[in-house]
Amino acid sequence: MGKDEISTLAPATQICDVLVIGGGPAGSTISALLAGRGYQVTVLEKAHHPRFHIGESLLPANLPLLQELGVAEEIRRIGMEKWGAEFNSPYHAEKMQTFSFADAWDKSMPMAYQVRRSEFDEILIRNAGAKGARVVEGCRANAVEFLPDNAGAIVLARHEDGRQETWQARFLVDASGRDTFLGNRFQYKRRNPKHNGSALYAHFRGARRLDGKEEGNISLFWFEHGWFWFIPLADGTTSVGAVVWPHYLKSRSKPVNEFFQETIEMCPALAARLVNAQRTTDVEATGNYSYACDQTHGPNYLLLGDAFAFIDPVFSSGVMLAMQSAFIGAETIDTCLREPQRAAGALRDFDRRVRHGGKVFSWYIYHISQPAMRDMFMRSSNVLRAREAVLSVLAGDIFRKTPIWPSLAVFKGIYYLSSLRHARRSWAAWKRRKEDIRV
Repeated sequence: MGKDEISTLAPATQICDVLVIGGGPAGSTISALLAGRGYQVTVLEKAHHPRFHIGESLLPANLPLLQELGVAEEIRRIGMEKWGAEFNSPYHAEKMQTFSFADAWDKSMPMAYQVRRSEFDEILIRNAGAKGARVVEGCRANAVEFLPDNAGAIVLARHEDGRQETWQARFLVDASGRDTFLGNRFQYKRRNPKHNGSALYAHFRGARRLDGKEEGNISLFWFEHGWFWFIPLADGTTSVGAVVWPHYLKSRSKPVNEFFQETIEMCPALAARLVNAQRTTDVEATGNYSYACDQTHGPNYLLLGDAFAFIDPVFSSGVMLAMQSAFIGAETIDTCLREPQRAAGALRDFDRRVRHGGKVFSWYIYHISQPAMRDMFMRSSNVLRAREAVLSVLAGDIFRKTPIWPSLAVFKGIYYLSSLRHARRSWAAWKRRKEDIRV
């Protein structure tokens, strides 16, 4: 629906200070924070909670955010403790390497949780409602018009029973996830030219887990066409997924359930963990999904979390980056609405801080399939505290003042020197990756 059609519906039937499109972690978090500051906030969520969502692994850096939102105890009750990450490689004599978050630079965040996203997301959105936000479920935003003189926006939405309503807000938040509501309408969205992946995933029961305290660790398995995740959940279910190059997924010539099982069998270490497991859900598949939008904001709108960008989930950064962008966004909107003379600076700062998270993780993601990087993860050393600094990245500790950056530069320097020392191998791997990421 276009601009003229919205204008015929004005004045809006509903008015609020901030309208948030999407009730996932980013939308629920910013709604709770802004409602807690006294703003009239409305959240439009197209589905009804609880609803299924993939991406069950949190990072230690999520925990202070959950504490500030007041939901830490609820998340603890539904979560499986996650004390580290296990990397499995068929390319090395030492097949497995474990990283413990307690060994990161800052020892105060030694663990995180694995969570069912249906439960986790519902806790967050109900918390937003409890803090005073109006939560409207089963309602999809369809179109938007921005008012002159930065006076806000009008959004047309349709309820699942067919009713239409228009909302007028002083500020609009796009937290619509992969729907990228504003990114698509403004044609901001761009396929990520440096990375391109597709995913297959399902839930299993009866998978063999690690022992003792490490039972809740996430396990990652490299294989010929990409990598697998293995995420244990508290109810005995295990989330298993394969992130593969798009041309491999397009080679599928049989039902997706069979194709996924054959893909698992290409990774003997993972297949051994699933030998007695039963798949409890159908296999889901997603196509080319790495993207970013050109803009993070406008004069009276922000893009949060996956509505701005989505990168490979190899380091489980998605929920943390979404929630962190919401905390930054709440500060930004508060400044824009209370002190308009400072709005331009606040929006520039928002842009810088939100882009920072993706940039930090992206470097490791872009290089994780390279032989030199795999070597460093499987035979890691702590030269000039480089291992501790990388563990801090894996823990999500990249927005505070932890002084990891010189040691991360050391790590990158070692990587480039190692790549040069094995130049022929590195060149072959680079050519292979360039071929792999083609659409």
